[in-house]
Amino acid sequence: MPIDPQVRGLLDQLEARERTPLAEQTPDEARQNFLAMSVLATRPESPLPTEDRAVAGPGGDIPVRLYRPEVAGTLPVVVYAHGGGWVIGDIETHDGLCRQLALGIPAVVVSVDYRRAPEHRFPAAVEDVGAVIDWVAAHAPEVGADAGRLAVAGDSAGGNLAAVAARRARDHGGPAIAFQLLLYPVTDLTCARPSYAENGEGYLLTREDMRFFIDAYLGGVDPEDPDASPLAAADLSGLPPALVVTAEFDPLRDEGEAYAARLAAAGVDARSSRYDGMIHGFVSMDALLDGARRAIAELIALEEGVGVEGDGI
Repeated sequence: MPIDPQVRGLLDQLEARERTPLAEQTPDEARQNFLAMSVLATRPESPLPTEDRAVAGPGGDIPVRLYRPEVAGTLPVVVYAHGGGWVIGDIETHDGLCRQLALGIPAVVVSVDYRRAPEHRFPAAVEDVGAVIDWVAAHAPEVGADAGRLAVAGDSAGGNLAAVAARRARDHGGPAIAFQLLLYPVTDLTCARPSYAENGEGYLLTREDMRFFIDAYLGGVDPEDPDASPLAAADLSGLPPALVVTAEFDPLRDEGEAYAARLAAAGVDARSSRYDGMIHGFVSMDALLDGARRAIAELIALEEGVGVEGDGI
């Protein structure tokens, strides 16, 4: 399909601006630029009680933000890992999306401000997300959540971390994960899939951006380490049900869909949902794109339905 007209308009506006390549920005500059863009792309925040806490982790305290709708009873809980190539992004850049998930499902959402590269390279982010999942499972009652309906979720690099966390929980006796929501996840850090050639230029996220992020994150570690590339894991059986959302004009499209296919082949209840005409990161652009609003409605409908049945989150 052709690119969505709203996406085309956004890309044309961005192309008209002078963009400094990521490799030429300091981490702080890149983070501030990403935050500024995220504020413009997200609809005004929905009123919702939140609480910022610190969870003890292997490298020190991990900041988290809890979102709890004012709904009676015990709610499912979603541990959310933000995107941004393990380098940029934080609790603030994904505040709007977390609010919408919390209100729409409804669920307690715990957003994780994991350590970022290049200051903290792999596996620091993996360890932090795992530590928060463990904390949530142990402390669910105090935040009004049901540890038996614990999901992991994330977008892009955060989708990578959520997928790795689900497999590590299976392998290391961690908390039972009921569901995994993976938005255009990074699952293959070799950058070798055809969609890198098809969509690697001109669609916001470029192949050079991804190489920059991966180099900053791995620092020379083998990209086929299963804790870095979920697709490299030998066994994906016994993992939680999953929804993998992909975008047609995204360099990461093929690896997300390949991961969903491998999950399904391993007997996991996994579904891939491709959004034609969309680009990487589109779900967080709900102030600009009708496609983002459609995707959020799909996520909420799926997770709400699973949660009501008590069979997932």
